[in-house]
Formats: sequence, C-alpha cells, structure tokens
Amino acid sequence: MENYTILRDLSRRTTAGPFEAMAAVPAALPGEVQVEVGGLDKADVRDLARDPQVRAIAPIMPTTLVHPVAAGDEAEEAAAGPCTWGVTAVRADISAQTGAGVTVAVLDTGIDADHPAFAGITLVEEDFTGSGNGDKQGHGTHCAGTVFGREVDGTRIGVAPGVSVALIGKILGDDGTGDTEGMFRGMQWAVQQGAEVISMSVEFDFPGSVKRRIDQGWPADLATSVALEAYRANLRMFDALLQMIASREPFGTGTVVVAAAGNGSRRQSNPAHEIGVALPAAAEGVVSVAALGQSPAGLRVADFSNTFAQISAPGVGVLSAKVGGGLRSLNGTSMAAPHVAGVAALWWERVLGSPVPASTAVVVAKLLASAATDGFAAGTDVVDRGVGLVQAP
Repeated sequence: MENYTILRDLSRRTTAGPFEAMAAVPAALPGEVQVEVGGLDKADVRDLARDPQVRAIAPIMPTTLVHPVAAGDEAEEAAAGPCTWGVTAVRADISAQTGAGVTVAVLDTGIDADHPAFAGITLVEEDFTGSGNGDKQGHGTHCAGTVFGREVDGTRIGVAPGVSVALIGKILGDDGTGDTEGMFRGMQWAVQQGAEVISMSVEFDFPGSVKRRIDQGWPADLATSVALEAYRANLRMFDALLQMIASREPFGTGTVVVAAAGNGSRRQSNPAHEIGVALPAAAEGVVSVAALGQSPAGLRVADFSNTFAQISAPGVGVLSAKVGGGLRSLNGTSMAAPHVAGVAALWWERVLGSPVPASTAVVVAKLLASAATDGFAAGTDVVDRGVGLVQAP
C-alpha cells in the first residue's frame, strides 16, 4: 500500500443506465480539477485507471525549493538604487503597465505578510504543508517581492507592483521541503481562485525519493528504478493537470504557469557539466526560466542554470524582500522565474485592455516573441538562454 495522488476531471461522469455504464457525459465546466490522495495497492491502481473521471495517478514524491546558490565569476554585487537591476533589465521600470487588475499566485514557502514590500496588497494565504501560514524559510518572501513587491527603503524590487490581489500557496514547509500532493493541491487552489499567473520555484526531489526507498531497506538499484517510475508518473500527472487548466480557458482568461529551470548545472567546474530543465518546469505548457548574471562583456547565463529553458531573466545578485524586513541578495533560477511571472502579469494587463482576445496563448506568445536577444556576452549559447531576456510591454 502506497500513497498516491489522483487527478480527477469532474466535467466527466459515468451514467447510471445499464447500456451506458461506461459512457461519459458533461457534468461540469471542462477541466474542473479535483486532486485526491489515497492509499492504493496494485489492484486499486488498476481499477482507478478504468474510471473515466481519472486523468492521472502518481505516487506521492518529495519536492524541494530550487535552492539559491553561490554565484560564479558572473556575479556582481547587488546594490540598492531606484530599482533593482532585474527590474531595469526587463524594462518594467519604463513600462506603462503595473499588473493592475491581474491576480498572481506564488506557490512556495509562504510569505512574510508584515513586510513593508507587501503593504496594501490583499494576500490570500493557504497552507498545504501543515506547518501554518507565514514564511520562516524566506524563499517565498523573496520570490513574491520580485513579482509584485512595493518599494523598500527607496528601491523598487517588484516587476508588477500594481498587483493588488496575490494568492500565496504554501506548498513547501519551513525547511523548504514538501511533496507533490501539496504542489498539485496548490495549483488546483490557485486556478480555482482565478490566478492568471502562477509562479513556482520548486522542483521534484528525485535524489530524495531514492534515499527514502534506500532508508526503507530497498536495494539502491531498485530504489532508483522505483523513484524513476514515480518521477515519470508525476510528469504525466503534471502534463494532464496543465491540459485540464488549458481546457478551462474558453470560460475565463486562463493561467500562465511559470517555473524555475533548476540550478543543477556546474559549468564552473566543466562547461560540459550541464543538465536539462528540471520538473515541473520541463512539463508541457510551463514557461521555464533560466538565470542570467551581469558581466563586463554583457549578460551571461549563470553557471548553475539548467539548459533548454524557454526564456531567461535576471537571477544573479537579485535584491528582494527579506523575512523580518529589509532586503537581501540571492542567486538562482528561483530568482529568475519571478521576473518572468511579473512580466506575465504586465502582459496580461496589456492584453486585457486591448482588442486582442485575452488568453494564455496570447500572453505566452507576447512573452516569448518580445524577448530581447541583444546585450548578451559573445558566445552565449541560445540553447542555454532560450528565446532571450524577458521584456515588459
């Protein structure tokens, strides 16, 4: 018996007629998501897979925040000023849009709701970890500050400071760890609350999943195989969830999901030591974000940033809100993804105020098509930086 996450599509149900027991008919709006959790054995999994409501089944596996890292030679000391270098680099400081009227969700370690950066913002908090609302780790507060934080001590830190309602889903506990149940429940909640942008700087903890099995007495090779099976199942779960979210779009504005590419590469020791985008950023329908740093030669992809991201943003020496007040500088794709989430909010505002039909597809197209390709250091690999540096409208 093992705990599984079960993804149901409530827009499908079975009829009770004797000749149509397996027929599926509409019962709700398309893509009406319900995430369940239950202890299942092999027979239960087989039986559930035959249920037309069930879109995906996956073993619960651990998740973790995309841990900030020490930067390499591309680091430049973050300094306070009228705006952070990230806000300026994405041109949010000269955009006519502020994110007004757009609902943004940050799924992370929670938030320090008393920080001056969030004064005047309606913060709707929901805890999916059991540790209670609030942020003792600091990661979520820093990420939220980059998305929509107000000015702090004379420095603008937020890309979209006009956001007035923010959804704060605590899917990682005070130690920065969680599981896929919390992540999927958090996404379900954010979508049902009307989030037009979801920002996540979290990743599936595959090594942790292997270790858990080994600690339970499994041989290392079997533990790795079972963890890989769970990883694959959760990828399919994530893809199914994104498809369901997309199917809701004709009945609302839609949701852009942005995620950090991951900090697993080690180019500082060997240029060949790079890995691809981690889950959930690698899932279909997610905008994956690489981290950039400044250098005398121009913008460089950070040594730690995973490759094959769709787009890039400032992720080295990023100043943002610190738990307890003030600012601190961090490095990571965790810091880059909130820049893209903030710019997505700006594009939502622009699109909603224009004759163009407002949809996720339109906003994502604007994000990708408007990215800047100049200003990079010579030799920067397009595969590492994606389409370019995200730009505000």
